[in-house]
Amino acid sequence: MSLVRVENLGKSYNAQTKVLKDVSFNVEAGEFVSIIGPSGAGKSTLLRCINRMVEIDEGNVVFDGQDVGSLNKKELRKMRTNIGMIFQHYNLVPRLSVIENVLHGRFGYKTTLEGILGKFTEDEKEQAFYLLKKLGIEDHAYKRCDQLSGGQQQRVGIARALIQDPKIVLCDEPIASLDPNASKVIMDYLKSITMELNITCIVNLHQVEIARDYSDRIIGLSKGGIVFDGSSYKLTTDSTDLIYGTTTPKVQKRQLVTV
Repeated sequence: MSLVRVENLGKSYNAQTKVLKDVSFNVEAGEFVSIIGPSGAGKSTLLRCINRMVEIDEGNVVFDGQDVGSLNKKELRKMRTNIGMIFQHYNLVPRLSVIENVLHGRFGYKTTLEGILGKFTEDEKEQAFYLLKKLGIEDHAYKRCDQLSGGQQQRVGIARALIQDPKIVLCDEPIASLDPNASKVIMDYLKSITMELNITCIVNLHQVEIARDYSDRIIGLSKGGIVFDGSSYKLTTDSTDLIYGTTTPKVQKRQLVTV
């Protein structure tokens, strides 16, 4: 059984605009999948439907055998412990230390009181330091996050997601705010650590070449629909033309390319 099944997914934010249209795909455990497409194609909304950060209007998302759209608040909170999330703008608490931000990734396992009091076990603290070491920022553990560079802050975000011990990590434009050198560092860490820990990864990207270099598979979105779904090495110029709308109008009938 696939880890993620997206079936005829549709999402609208208003009556005039349909952000996602009849989107269907499966993701297997251990896959590294990139979703590419122009701004406004629906990439961020798609990720947020998988963990139900936005509500699903049409169709279904099934994660690890559970129908995401049917879960109540308590069930959804439990499910999200298995889904790490990495954001474009990091979503850290700037005034708190690196280690405190990483440990926030364990909140889903805590009672409300434990979360307020910041009660973490020694094992959780050891795991946080282990992840910071893996990500090359152990020396910054007690610095405030607002003292770090963008690339370092994103590594804190990765550690915070990984300390959840998730089955999947969703990455929403994780390198969009970074320079090329920092971007390569982040993608190298994402690829190597998710492979080592056998964690599935879905990452939204603007950069086609980076998607080709790091992904097992690429899904191309255009105007809310999938127009390419296949191995990264089979992403051709014709495919990218279709995704980014640089083909002639006759070709742009959103025919799905599967390879």
